[in-house]
Amino acid sequence: MREVAFIKQNKEKWLDFEQAIFGKSKKNPDEIASLYIHLINDLSYAQTYYPKSKTVVYLNHLASQIYQKIYKTKRVEKNRLLSFFKIEIPLLVYQYRRYLLYAFTLFFCCVAIGVISAKYDSDFVRLILGDDYVNMTLENIKDGNPVAVYKSGSNWGSFIGITLNNLYYGTLCFIYGIFLGIGTFIELLKTGIMLGSFQYFFYNENVFWESVRGIWIHGAFEIFAIVIHASAGFILGASILFPKTFSRLNSFKTGFKDSLKIYLSAYPFFIAAGFLEGFITRYSIDMPHWLSVFIILSTLSIISFYYLIYPFIINKKIKKNVSII
Repeated sequence: MREVAFIKQNKEKWLDFEQAIFGKSKKNPDEIASLYIHLINDLSYAQTYYPKSKTVVYLNHLASQIYQKIYKTKRVEKNRLLSFFKIEIPLLVYQYRRYLLYAFTLFFCCVAIGVISAKYDSDFVRLILGDDYVNMTLENIKDGNPVAVYKSGSNWGSFIGITLNNLYYGTLCFIYGIFLGIGTFIELLKTGIMLGSFQYFFYNENVFWESVRGIWIHGAFEIFAIVIHASAGFILGASILFPKTFSRLNSFKTGFKDSLKIYLSAYPFFIAAGFLEGFITRYSIDMPHWLSVFIILSTLSIISFYYLIYPFIINKKIKKNVSII
C-alpha cells in the first residue's frame, strides 16, 4: 500500500487518538487500551514499509502519549512515584532522545571551545572565571590543595546552598526554553565554555588529576543533570517551533508537560550532587585514589544508565507488550 493511501485510510482513527490524548473525547481505560493496540499495529506497519517517513515519527509520538494515558487511568497504582521514575520518565526520554543528543553534542562542543580558547589565550580563563577565583586557586595550588575551595563552609550549609544554586541554574536552563530554545542554548554555551576553560586551567598548572578527583566526585551528577535540564528546555522550545500535526497551543501544552517531567526527574541527581559536594568532595585530597575513582565512575555510570540506556530497555519491553510494573 502506498503511504498516501495508508494515511488516508487511517486518518480518522488517528484523529480520534489525538482527541483521546487531549481529553476532548471521553473514553474509559479499556477503550484507550484498545486504541493503543490498534496504533501499535499501525506503527509497526509504518516502520516496516515507510521506515524513514514522518508518519513513523507521528505514530510513535501518539503511541507514547496513549501509553502514558493508560497508566494514568489505571484503577490500581502500586506506587505513583516509583512508576514515574521507572516507566514514565524512561518512555519520555526515549521519545525525546534526539533532544538529549542535541544537548550533549552542543555541550561537548562548548567544552571544546573553552579548552581551545584557554589554551591559546592566556587571559581567557581570567575572563571566564574572574581574577579573584583564579588568584585564590593559584594560592591553593601552591599550598598543595588545588580544590581547597570545596572545604569552605560547613557540611550542611554547603550541601543546602550548593543544591539550591544548582536547582536554580537548572531551572533557568529549562524555563529559558520558552524563548524558542535560544535562552537554553546561551546558558548551555556558557556552562560548557566555563567547564572547558576551568579544566584546562588545572591542566596547565599540572594539577589536572587532583582537580578531577575533587571536582568530578560531585560533578558527574551535577553536569549531567544540567544537560538534562537543558534538553528539557530544548523540548519546550521545539514544541512551540515545530507543532507538527497539532495546533501550536496543544503542541505547547504537551511539550511543557513532557519537558517538565524530564526536568523534575533530574532533581534527585542534583540533590545527590549537592550532598557529595558538601560532605565528600572536601575530603577528596586525603582519600585513596581508588576510592575517588570508584565514586566518580559509580555516579557517572548510574546517571548514564538511567538516561542513556534504560529508556531503550523500557521501550523494547513495551513494544513486546511485557508487563514491567
